[in-house]
Order: sequence, then C-alpha cells, then structure tokens
Amino acid sequence: MTIYGDREKCYKCYRPKSSCMCGYIQAFDTNTKFVILMHPKEFKKVKNNTGFFTHLTLQNSELFIGIDFNKHKRINEIINKYESFILYPSVDAIDISVNNPLVESKKDMAIFIIDATWSCAKQIFEKSKNLKDLGHLSFTTNKTSQYQIKVQPESNYLSTIESTHHVIELLNGWGVEKIDNKYLDNFLNPFFEMIKYQQELIKNPLSNSVRYKPKSRNLK
Repeated sequence: MTIYGDREKCYKCYRPKSSCMCGYIQAFDTNTKFVILMHPKEFKKVKNNTGFFTHLTLQNSELFIGIDFNKHKRINEIINKYESFILYPSVDAIDISVNNPLVESKKDMAIFIIDATWSCAKQIFEKSKNLKDLGHLSFTTNKTSQYQIKVQPESNYLSTIESTHHVIELLNGWGVEKIDNKYLDNFLNPFFEMIKYQQELIKNPLSNSVRYKPKSRNLK
C-alpha cells in the first residue's frame, strides 16, 4: 500500500484501501500477450477504471499510460516480436467471432487494447503511427455491458475488462487459448464487486463519495 495525501491506496489496483478489489482477482497465464494502452484521463478514474483489473488478472500482459506511443521502445519491441493486432472495429478488422486470427502465423500473438473513451481512443490511434500498421481485430456479440454505474455511448459497447473477457472466450474457441473455465468464470469478479461497492455508496445518504448520475447518450 502507499499513501496519497491523507488517503491510503493500493498500489496495484490504485483504488483506496477501503475499496481495494485485489482480493477478487484470480490471475492466470495466456498464450497471447495483452498490451493495455491507457489514456492519462482514464488513469485518473481510479474509482471505476477496469484497465487495472484486466492487467492484474492477465499475467502475460503489460500496461502503458500515454497518448503517443509511436517511439515507445518497449511497445515497438512487442510489435516486432509478436504477430500483433489491435482491438479496433475498423471496416478491415478480422471478426474473431467467425475467424481464427492465427491461421497462417507461427508467431505468438499480441493484442493491443486501448483503455479510453472512444474519443480518447481515436486520439491515441491517430498519434501512434506504429499502431496504424497493425492488423485490426473486432468481435460481434449480443452481450450488453454490466457497467451499471456508468453509461456507455451505445448499448453494445463493453468496458475494457468485459471486451477482454469476451476476446479470450473466442480465442479459447479457436484453440489459440486453453484457459480453464474456472478462470473465465471468475474473470469479471473484481468488476462486479466494484459495481456492487459503488452502488452501496450511492445508496448511503451519509456517504461523501462521488455520485454516479445518469448522463445523456451523446456524452462520453
């Protein structure tokens, strides 16, 4: 733990010690390397940021905070070493719901995931020229986000941890991953516990915590 001002915080999940969710995380390894690119604005959202949960759950993952990763040494090393893709729903993206992304490759795969609002994600994608050359991945799903304390731009938009969970489920189906179902079943536990905790605070009239108020759909 570490102290920030007069509040003690967990240095792993970056939440206040009183609401640390690390106890609900069951880490596991993957064949795929996951690279989480977190926008600085997202980093500040310590109360509802799921990028940290995703990183802590996936042992074969790395997390970087920034906007322009074009000359980032470690990221470029990963791009050169792995069959690298970015989860980005472009018109040319490979839909892994119906296609195996590693049919012809002998390399291990790396998937870059941008942890940001859509407007900030576009900012990272535009500034980081090295990411533009990566293959794009997408998926189709009927799932709706369980992020009950945050309004998503569209009903089919998922949070970082929900998207990653679904990607791993699909990779399991293609045989790219062989993750035991017990890990997949528990993957979203810290996310659900965070929502439960925040909902309890919202209901408490004596709580000084931030209230999550409904936002109009055109806001991000």
